[in-house]
Amino acid sequence: MTEGKAKPKAQGTSRARKPRKSATKSKAPPHAGTKARPGAREAKPVKLLSGGNPQIAKAYGDAPVQAYIAAMPGWKGDVGRRLDAIIMRTVPDVYKAVKWNTPFYGIEGQGWFLGFHCLTKYVKVAFFRGTSLCPVPPGESKQKEVRYLDIYEDDQFDEVQFARWVKQASQLPGERM
Repeated sequence: MTEGKAKPKAQGTSRARKPRKSATKSKAPPHAGTKARPGAREAKPVKLLSGGNPQIAKAYGDAPVQAYIAAMPGWKGDVGRRLDAIIMRTVPDVYKAVKWNTPFYGIEGQGWFLGFHCLTKYVKVAFFRGTSLCPVPPGESKQKEVRYLDIYEDDQFDEVQFARWVKQASQLPGERM
């Protein structure tokens, strides 16, 4: 055989292998009243990105939004809980998700009307059709219709005005993302 050429495989010599048994142990939860095994997996702490923004995997529903809010650092967590409570009270059938490490709120099948995320010194609330709200939220955006509300630690947050904006925003066509 000359150097540089691969040796041809013999025909009919391959054998079917038996499937391998999994080496991992069952991930079923322990029975009630039993102790966790030493070395058992514990929930990993949520990674905080720049500005303290929690890194939460993309998911739909209340659970990922609550996980995001629970992971918001310090006073920002209190703001997140207040925002979520006001939104839920104002729009009881609100649809929730976490996308791009940001909680989103919308009307199912109609799109998203609001999102918020943590920055170093404040929580930024984005109204996706903010220019259509009355009065218009104070923060300008590079995007034509988006307006922001920035909430700092020592701000006197106007919950009544925020609820009005949420109500108005929920009645506008949502943003598809």
